[in-house]
Amino acid sequence: MEVVDGPHVEHRNSRPTLGMRKRTPFRGMLAERDRLLAELIDWMQARGVQPVGSFYLRLHTVDMAGEMDIEVGAFATAPGGEKVMRGAMPAGDYVVLRYINHSMRAHRLLFEWAEAQQIRFDVDESGAGTRWAGRFEMYVTDPRTEPRKTRWETELAFLTR
Repeated sequence: MEVVDGPHVEHRNSRPTLGMRKRTPFRGMLAERDRLLAELIDWMQARGVQPVGSFYLRLHTVDMAGEMDIEVGAFATAPGGEKVMRGAMPAGDYVVLRYINHSMRAHRLLFEWAEAQQIRFDVDESGAGTRWAGRFEMYVTDPRTEPRKTRWETELAFLTR
């Protein structure tokens, strides 16, 4: 894993999003992300919608043994549709880490750093898993121009309490 920047805390303003949401098992989640990302890109191209920033994976609910509630989206402003819904990245303080390759290592580094700093994330436990107010994996590298995920610069941004 190559750390590009962080981890650190930074304040972010709310940003409008367009996204497709789905429940999926943890195993196979990234394949589902890729399928939804391709579908979202096709939807946006067909409507002439350009992202204002990066594409992302948002984890709404995490249950590693059950289903994950995920959203694949883009920072963009446009009318939604039946499958693509308008939303927003919540404003607040985020723990941020930019990296290339080895997602699991990057997540571990972010969690360990936050714990050492005594930072709490904005989460709630439910029967369906851990609900996150804002857990984003943003693709700084545009997946439309770089198909090799191991070369993507990715930014993790997790909302704090």
